[in-house]
Amino acid sequence: MLPDLLSALLLLAGAAFFFAGTVGLLRFPDIYTRLHALAKADNLGLGCVLAGLALQADSLAVALKLLAIWPLALIASAAVGYSIARRAARLGVAPWQETQKERQP
Repeated sequence: MLPDLLSALLLLAGAAFFFAGTVGLLRFPDIYTRLHALAKADNLGLGCVLAGLALQADSLAVALKLLAIWPLALIASAAVGYSIARRAARLGVAPWQETQKERQP
């Protein structure tokens, strides 16, 4: 009973973090802030989902395999995020800067 409840809470938390990352992708103004939102929220969402699934695993081996996915995804996310940001910088994509007009309500 308790593992099922904890698993459901982790899966819901993971879905919430994935949703927050998607909102960040759609709402933030430039590529750099969008990358930041996706990298942070999606990595945390993946960790929650994998932990929730590991609690439902039939064996310890399956649970450990599920948990081994997370560090690999963290490394891949960091490398891909860096590569995208570096390419954007080389292409001359400037970071967003708030103007005086945007500050006024």
